[in-house]
Amino acid sequence: MGKTLTRMDLSEAVFREVGLSRNESAELVESVLAHISDALVRGEQVKISSFGTFSVRQKAARVGRNPKTGEEVPIEPRRVLTFRPSHLMKDRVAAGNRR
Repeated sequence: MGKTLTRMDLSEAVFREVGLSRNESAELVESVLAHISDALVRGEQVKISSFGTFSVRQKAARVGRNPKTGEEVPIEPRRVLTFRPSHLMKDRVAAGNRR
């Protein structure tokens, strides 16, 4: 598929573009990710303008089916993380597909 963007890549980009030290850049990235994670754990939406919205949804209990055996299996209610990209992000990704 391609390259994966990592925390290290993000902190390296902050180091190059902002001019903080490598340690300060890594701490900044970790701090931002921790703020986002903490907000999601609390059930808050995280909206990043021109990027997208992260939110937590509550899924109800339901009956699933084991695809191999056809046996019905109860699926417990749970919280799931969703991401909805902004229109700008969708347009940027679509434009990248036309290269």
